[in-house]
Amino acid sequence: MADQPAHGSPRAGRPDPLRGLRGLSSVALTAAVSNAGGLGAYGLYGYSPERISATAAELRAATDRPVLLNLWVIDETDAAPDGAEPGAELLERVRPIFAELGVEVPTPPERYLPRFADQVDAVLEARPAAAGFVFGAPDPAAIDRLRDAGIVLVGTATTVEEAIALEGAGMDAIIASGAEAGGHRVSFLRPAEESLVGTFALVPQVADAVSVPVIAAGGVADGRGVAAAMLLGAEGVQVGSALLATSESAAPESYRRAISSERSRRTILTRASSGRLGRAIPNRMTEEVGEDPAPFPVQNWLTGAFRRVAAERDDAELMTLWCGQAGPLSELTDAASLVRRLAQQADELLSPVGV
Repeated sequence: MADQPAHGSPRAGRPDPLRGLRGLSSVALTAAVSNAGGLGAYGLYGYSPERISATAAELRAATDRPVLLNLWVIDETDAAPDGAEPGAELLERVRPIFAELGVEVPTPPERYLPRFADQVDAVLEARPAAAGFVFGAPDPAAIDRLRDAGIVLVGTATTVEEAIALEGAGMDAIIASGAEAGGHRVSFLRPAEESLVGTFALVPQVADAVSVPVIAAGGVADGRGVAAAMLLGAEGVQVGSALLATSESAAPESYRRAISSERSRRTILTRASSGRLGRAIPNRMTEEVGEDPAPFPVQNWLTGAFRRVAAERDDAELMTLWCGQAGPLSELTDAASLVRRLAQQADELLSPVGV
Protein backbone atom coordinates (compact mmCIF):
# COMPACT_ATOMS: atom_id res chain seq x y z
CA MET A 1 0.00 0.00 0.00
CA ALA A 2 2.78 0.93 0.69
CA ASP A 3 3.85 2.00 0.68
CA GLN A 4 2.65 1.10 0.20
CA PRO A 5 0.88 -3.42 1.38
CA ALA A 6 2.62 -5.81 0.40
CA HIS A 7 2.58 -8.84 -1.76
CA GLY A 8 1.68 -10.55 -5.00
CA SER A 9 -0.70 -13.13 -6.30
CA PRO A 10 0.90 -16.02 -8.19
CA ARG A 11 1.42 -13.41 -10.91
CA ALA A 12 3.69 -10.93 -9.05
CA GLY A 13 4.10 -8.61 -6.03
CA ARG A 14 5.58 -5.80 -3.96
CA PRO A 15 5.42 -4.34 -0.45
CA ASP A 16 3.24 -1.53 0.63
CA PRO A 17 2.68 0.88 3.41
CA LEU A 18 3.69 1.47 7.06
CA ARG A 19 2.48 0.93 10.60
CA GLY A 20 4.13 3.62 12.67
CA LEU A 21 7.81 3.11 12.02
CA ARG A 22 7.55 -0.68 12.16
CA GLY A 23 5.74 -1.25 8.92
CA LEU A 24 2.89 -3.49 7.86
CA SER A 25 5.07 -6.24 6.42
CA SER A 26 5.50 -9.43 8.39
CA VAL A 27 7.70 -12.46 7.87
CA ALA A 28 4.63 -14.66 8.26
CA LEU A 29 2.72 -12.90 5.48
CA THR A 30 5.66 -12.70 3.09
CA ALA A 31 6.44 -16.39 3.57
CA ALA A 32 2.79 -17.42 3.26
CA VAL A 33 2.42 -15.65 -0.09
CA SER A 34 5.64 -17.15 -1.46
CA ASN A 35 4.79 -20.62 -0.19
CA ALA A 36 1.38 -20.36 -1.90
CA GLY A 37 3.02 -19.66 -5.26
CA GLY A 38 3.16 -15.86 -5.27
CA LEU A 39 6.10 -13.55 -4.77
CA GLY A 40 5.99 -12.50 -1.14
CA ALA A 41 7.39 -9.04 -0.55
CA TYR A 42 8.72 -7.25 2.51
CA GLY A 43 8.96 -3.47 2.92
CA LEU A 44 12.15 -2.12 4.50
CA TYR A 45 11.31 1.54 5.05
CA GLY A 46 13.42 2.89 7.91
CA TYR A 47 15.27 -0.40 8.46
CA SER A 48 18.91 -0.25 9.52
CA PRO A 49 21.35 -2.53 7.66
CA GLU A 50 21.49 -4.78 10.71
CA ARG A 51 17.72 -5.09 10.81
CA ILE A 52 17.61 -5.83 7.07
CA SER A 53 20.09 -8.66 7.58
CA ALA A 54 18.11 -10.07 10.49
CA THR A 55 14.84 -9.88 8.57
CA ALA A 56 16.37 -11.59 5.54
CA ALA A 57 17.57 -14.40 7.80
CA GLU A 58 14.05 -14.80 9.25
CA LEU A 59 12.60 -14.96 5.75
CA ARG A 60 15.10 -17.62 4.68
CA ALA A 61 14.10 -19.67 7.72
CA ALA A 62 10.39 -19.25 6.93
CA THR A 63 10.43 -20.05 3.20
CA ASP A 64 12.73 -21.50 0.57
CA ARG A 65 10.73 -19.77 -2.17
CA PRO A 66 11.69 -16.45 -3.83
CA VAL A 67 10.93 -13.22 -1.99
CA LEU A 68 11.23 -9.53 -2.83
CA LEU A 69 12.78 -6.93 -0.52
CA ASN A 70 11.55 -3.39 -1.12
CA LEU A 71 13.34 -0.08 -0.48
CA TRP A 72 12.36 3.56 -0.65
CA VAL A 73 14.84 5.54 -2.72
CA ILE A 74 15.80 8.24 -0.21
CA ASP A 75 18.45 10.88 -0.71
CA GLU A 76 20.68 12.11 2.08
CA THR A 77 18.91 15.46 2.42
CA ASP A 78 15.72 13.55 3.28
CA ALA A 79 17.42 11.10 5.62
CA ALA A 80 19.10 13.87 7.62
CA PRO A 81 17.50 17.22 6.72
CA ASP A 82 19.43 20.19 8.06
CA GLY A 83 17.56 21.70 11.00
CA ALA A 84 14.15 20.35 9.96
CA GLU A 85 11.66 20.24 12.84
CA PRO A 86 7.86 20.26 13.19
CA GLY A 87 6.38 23.74 13.33
CA ALA A 88 4.73 25.13 16.45
CA GLU A 89 1.23 25.02 14.92
CA LEU A 90 1.59 21.33 14.00
CA LEU A 91 2.91 20.49 17.46
CA GLU A 92 -0.11 22.15 19.03
CA ARG A 93 -2.44 20.07 16.84
CA VAL A 94 -0.84 16.76 17.77
CA ARG A 95 -0.04 17.47 21.41
CA PRO A 96 -3.52 16.39 22.64
CA ILE A 97 -3.09 13.03 20.87
CA PHE A 98 0.26 12.45 22.57
CA ALA A 99 -1.25 13.43 25.92
CA GLU A 100 -4.24 11.10 25.46
CA LEU A 101 -1.94 8.16 24.71
CA GLY A 102 0.45 9.04 27.51
CA VAL A 103 3.34 9.51 25.09
CA GLU A 104 5.84 12.36 25.22
CA VAL A 105 6.39 14.47 22.13
CA PRO A 106 9.79 13.23 20.92
CA THR A 107 12.94 15.30 20.44
CA PRO A 108 14.08 15.52 16.81
CA PRO A 109 16.91 13.06 16.06
CA GLU A 110 20.15 13.79 14.25
CA ARG A 111 19.03 11.44 11.47
CA TYR A 112 15.49 10.52 10.54
CA LEU A 113 16.37 7.56 8.31
CA PRO A 114 19.29 5.20 7.61
CA ARG A 115 21.57 5.93 4.67
CA PHE A 116 20.05 4.52 1.50
CA ALA A 117 23.45 3.31 0.26
CA ASP A 118 23.89 1.27 3.45
CA GLN A 119 20.45 -0.28 2.97
CA VAL A 120 21.37 -1.25 -0.59
CA ASP A 121 24.55 -2.88 0.70
CA ALA A 122 22.51 -4.92 3.17
CA VAL A 123 20.05 -6.04 0.48
CA LEU A 124 22.98 -6.99 -1.73
CA GLU A 125 24.42 -9.09 1.07
CA ALA A 126 21.03 -10.72 1.71
CA ARG A 127 20.68 -11.60 -2.00
CA PRO A 128 16.91 -11.96 -2.27
CA ALA A 129 15.46 -13.20 -5.54
CA ALA A 130 14.17 -9.69 -6.24
CA ALA A 131 14.59 -6.14 -4.99
CA GLY A 132 11.89 -3.51 -5.41
CA PHE A 133 12.19 0.27 -5.36
CA VAL A 134 9.70 3.10 -4.92
CA PHE A 135 10.20 6.84 -5.45
CA GLY A 136 12.69 6.23 -8.25
CA ALA A 137 15.64 3.95 -8.84
CA PRO A 138 19.09 3.58 -7.27
CA ASP A 139 22.15 5.10 -8.92
CA PRO A 140 23.69 3.20 -11.88
CA ALA A 141 26.57 1.78 -9.82
CA ALA A 142 24.15 0.27 -7.26
CA ILE A 143 21.98 -1.16 -10.04
CA ASP A 144 25.01 -2.78 -11.65
CA ARG A 145 26.06 -4.36 -8.35
CA LEU A 146 22.59 -5.73 -7.67
CA ARG A 147 22.19 -7.12 -11.17
CA ASP A 148 25.66 -8.69 -11.06
CA ALA A 149 24.49 -10.52 -7.93
CA GLY A 150 21.61 -12.03 -9.90
CA ILE A 151 18.90 -10.00 -8.16
CA VAL A 152 15.85 -9.15 -10.29
CA LEU A 153 15.10 -5.42 -10.05
CA VAL A 154 11.53 -4.08 -9.92
CA GLY A 155 10.67 -0.37 -10.12
CA THR A 156 7.35 1.33 -9.47
CA ALA A 157 5.82 3.91 -11.81
CA THR A 158 2.74 6.09 -11.48
CA THR A 159 2.97 7.48 -15.04
CA VAL A 160 4.12 6.27 -18.43
CA GLU A 161 7.07 8.67 -18.27
CA GLU A 162 8.20 7.13 -15.00
CA ALA A 163 7.92 3.63 -16.47
CA ILE A 164 10.11 4.63 -19.42
CA ALA A 165 12.66 6.20 -17.05
CA LEU A 166 12.76 3.07 -14.86
CA GLU A 167 13.29 0.80 -17.85
CA GLY A 168 16.10 3.07 -18.97
CA ALA A 169 17.64 2.87 -15.51
CA GLY A 170 17.86 -0.92 -15.76
CA MET A 171 14.76 -2.25 -14.03
CA ASP A 172 13.79 -5.80 -15.05
CA ALA A 173 10.07 -5.24 -14.44
CA ILE A 174 7.81 -2.25 -13.84
CA ILE A 175 4.93 -2.01 -11.38
CA ALA A 176 2.27 0.29 -12.85
CA SER A 177 0.73 1.73 -9.70
CA GLY A 178 -2.64 3.33 -10.35
CA ALA A 179 -4.32 6.04 -8.33
CA GLU A 180 -6.66 3.45 -6.77
CA ALA A 181 -3.78 1.90 -4.80
CA GLY A 182 -3.54 2.26 -1.05
CA GLY A 183 -0.51 3.71 0.67
CA HIS A 184 1.90 6.28 -0.65
CA ARG A 185 1.72 7.65 -4.18
CA VAL A 186 5.30 6.88 -5.17
CA SER A 187 5.63 9.46 -7.96
CA PHE A 188 9.12 10.79 -8.64
CA LEU A 189 9.12 12.76 -11.90
CA ARG A 190 6.17 15.05 -11.19
CA PRO A 191 4.24 15.90 -8.02
CA ALA A 192 1.98 13.08 -6.86
CA GLU A 193 -1.10 15.25 -7.38
CA GLU A 194 -0.19 15.45 -11.09
CA SER A 195 0.39 11.70 -11.41
CA LEU A 196 -3.00 10.24 -10.48
CA VAL A 197 -3.62 7.93 -13.42
CA GLY A 198 -6.06 5.08 -12.77
CA THR A 199 -4.71 1.53 -12.87
CA PHE A 200 -6.72 0.34 -15.83
CA ALA A 201 -5.79 3.41 -17.87
CA LEU A 202 -2.14 3.23 -16.83
CA VAL A 203 -1.45 -0.48 -17.38
CA PRO A 204 -2.05 -0.70 -21.15
CA GLN A 205 -0.16 2.54 -21.77
CA VAL A 206 2.84 1.32 -19.80
CA ALA A 207 2.67 -2.09 -21.50
CA ASP A 208 2.82 -0.32 -24.87
CA ALA A 209 5.69 1.94 -23.79
CA VAL A 210 8.18 -0.53 -22.26
CA SER A 211 9.61 -3.88 -23.27
CA VAL A 212 9.99 -5.35 -19.77
CA PRO A 213 7.15 -7.13 -17.90
CA VAL A 214 4.48 -4.91 -16.37
CA ILE A 215 2.85 -5.60 -13.00
CA ALA A 216 -0.52 -3.99 -12.31
CA ALA A 217 -1.11 -2.42 -8.90
CA GLY A 218 -4.09 -0.64 -7.41
CA GLY A 219 -7.68 -1.84 -7.24
CA VAL A 220 -6.80 -5.54 -7.57
CA ALA A 221 -8.47 -7.49 -4.79
CA ASP A 222 -10.13 -10.45 -6.50
CA GLY A 223 -9.79 -12.66 -9.55
CA ARG A 224 -11.73 -10.24 -11.72
CA GLY A 225 -9.09 -7.60 -11.14
CA VAL A 226 -6.31 -10.05 -11.93
CA ALA A 227 -8.01 -11.11 -15.17
CA ALA A 228 -8.69 -7.51 -16.21
CA ALA A 229 -5.05 -6.56 -15.63
CA MET A 230 -3.86 -9.49 -17.76
CA LEU A 231 -6.19 -8.58 -20.59
CA LEU A 232 -4.78 -5.06 -20.55
CA GLY A 233 -1.21 -6.25 -20.94
CA ALA A 234 0.06 -6.91 -17.43
CA GLU A 235 2.11 -10.04 -16.78
CA GLY A 236 1.61 -9.86 -13.05
CA VAL A 237 -0.38 -8.10 -10.34
CA GLN A 238 0.38 -6.56 -6.99
CA VAL A 239 -2.18 -7.21 -4.28
CA GLY A 240 -2.04 -4.87 -1.31
CA SER A 241 -5.10 -4.11 0.80
CA ALA A 242 -6.64 -7.57 0.38
CA LEU A 243 -3.48 -9.14 1.81
CA LEU A 244 -3.31 -6.60 4.64
CA ALA A 245 -6.70 -7.92 5.73
CA THR A 246 -5.40 -11.49 6.10
CA SER A 247 -4.56 -13.14 9.40
CA GLU A 248 -0.79 -13.11 8.77
CA SER A 249 -0.68 -9.35 8.25
CA ALA A 250 1.07 -7.11 10.77
CA ALA A 251 -1.97 -4.80 10.67
CA PRO A 252 -3.87 -4.79 13.99
CA GLU A 253 -7.29 -6.44 14.03
CA SER A 254 -9.27 -3.19 13.96
CA TYR A 255 -7.31 -2.10 10.88
CA ARG A 256 -7.91 -5.40 9.10
CA ARG A 257 -11.63 -5.16 9.86
CA ALA A 258 -11.76 -1.59 8.58
CA ILE A 259 -10.27 -2.69 5.25
CA SER A 260 -12.83 -5.45 4.73
CA SER A 261 -15.82 -3.36 5.85
CA GLU A 262 -18.04 -0.74 4.24
CA ARG A 263 -15.84 1.84 5.94
CA SER A 264 -13.22 1.41 3.20
CA ARG A 265 -15.70 2.50 0.53
CA ARG A 266 -14.41 5.99 1.26
CA THR A 267 -10.69 6.63 1.03
CA ILE A 268 -8.84 9.94 0.80
CA LEU A 269 -5.51 11.19 -0.45
CA THR A 270 -3.73 12.68 2.55
CA ARG A 271 -0.35 14.01 3.67
CA ALA A 272 -1.26 13.89 7.35
CA SER A 273 0.60 10.69 8.15
CA SER A 274 4.01 11.17 6.56
CA GLY A 275 4.13 14.47 4.71
CA ARG A 276 3.87 12.60 1.39
CA LEU A 277 0.62 11.92 -0.40
CA GLY A 278 -1.02 8.57 0.24
CA ARG A 279 -4.42 6.88 0.06
CA ALA A 280 -6.03 5.91 3.37
CA ILE A 281 -9.32 5.42 5.14
CA PRO A 282 -10.11 8.74 6.87
CA ASN A 283 -10.12 8.66 10.65
CA ARG A 284 -9.53 10.87 13.64
CA MET A 285 -5.80 10.97 12.95
CA THR A 286 -6.17 12.37 9.43
CA GLU A 287 -8.79 14.87 10.62
CA GLU A 288 -6.94 16.22 13.65
CA VAL A 289 -3.43 16.21 12.20
CA GLY A 290 -4.68 17.99 9.09
CA GLU A 291 -3.26 18.69 5.67
CA ASP A 292 -0.57 21.21 6.61
CA PRO A 293 2.17 18.77 7.62
CA ALA A 294 5.87 19.11 8.21
CA PRO A 295 8.01 17.91 5.29
CA PHE A 296 8.76 14.23 4.85
CA PRO A 297 10.31 12.49 6.78
CA VAL A 298 9.82 14.83 9.73
CA GLN A 299 6.04 14.36 9.63
CA ASN A 300 6.39 10.57 9.44
CA TRP A 301 8.75 10.57 12.41
CA LEU A 302 6.45 12.79 14.49
CA THR A 303 3.18 10.98 13.86
CA GLY A 304 4.97 7.62 13.96
CA ALA A 305 5.67 8.19 17.64
CA PHE A 306 1.96 8.02 18.48
CA ARG A 307 0.82 5.80 15.59
CA ARG A 308 3.04 3.03 16.92
CA VAL A 309 1.37 3.21 20.34
CA ALA A 310 -2.08 3.35 18.75
CA ALA A 311 -1.26 0.19 16.78
CA GLU A 312 -0.13 -1.59 19.94
CA ARG A 313 -3.46 -0.64 21.55
CA ASP A 314 -5.44 -1.53 18.42
CA ASP A 315 -6.87 1.98 18.18
CA ALA A 316 -7.91 2.35 14.54
CA GLU A 317 -8.71 6.06 14.97
CA LEU A 318 -5.11 7.06 15.64
CA MET A 319 -3.31 4.75 13.20
CA THR A 320 -2.79 5.35 9.51
CA LEU A 321 -5.30 3.13 7.73
CA TRP A 322 -3.60 2.84 4.33
CA CYS A 323 -6.12 1.26 1.98
CA GLY A 324 -6.90 1.13 -1.72
CA GLN A 325 -10.23 1.71 -3.38
CA ALA A 326 -10.93 -2.02 -3.71
CA GLY A 327 -10.80 -2.54 0.05
CA PRO A 328 -14.48 -3.56 0.34
CA LEU A 329 -13.73 -6.58 -1.87
CA SER A 330 -11.33 -7.91 0.78
CA GLU A 331 -12.14 -10.72 3.19
CA LEU A 332 -10.86 -11.70 6.62
CA THR A 333 -9.07 -14.88 5.59
CA ASP A 334 -5.58 -16.35 5.50
CA ALA A 335 -3.02 -15.38 2.88
CA ALA A 336 -2.61 -18.79 1.24
CA SER A 337 -6.36 -19.17 0.72
CA LEU A 338 -6.54 -15.69 -0.81
CA VAL A 339 -3.64 -16.30 -3.20
CA ARG A 340 -5.10 -19.61 -4.37
CA ARG A 341 -8.56 -18.09 -4.81
CA LEU A 342 -7.23 -15.18 -6.87
CA ALA A 343 -5.34 -17.55 -9.15
CA GLN A 344 -8.32 -19.89 -9.57
CA GLN A 345 -10.80 -17.09 -10.26
CA ALA A 346 -8.48 -15.42 -12.76
CA ASP A 347 -7.75 -18.68 -14.57
CA GLU A 348 -11.47 -19.42 -14.89
CA LEU A 349 -12.07 -15.99 -16.41
CA LEU A 350 -9.05 -16.00 -18.69
CA SER A 351 -9.25 -19.56 -20.02
CA PRO A 352 -12.12 -18.88 -22.48
CA VAL A 353 -10.14 -16.03 -24.07
CA GLY A 354 -6.88 -17.99 -24.23
CA VAL A 355 -4.81 -15.81 -21.85
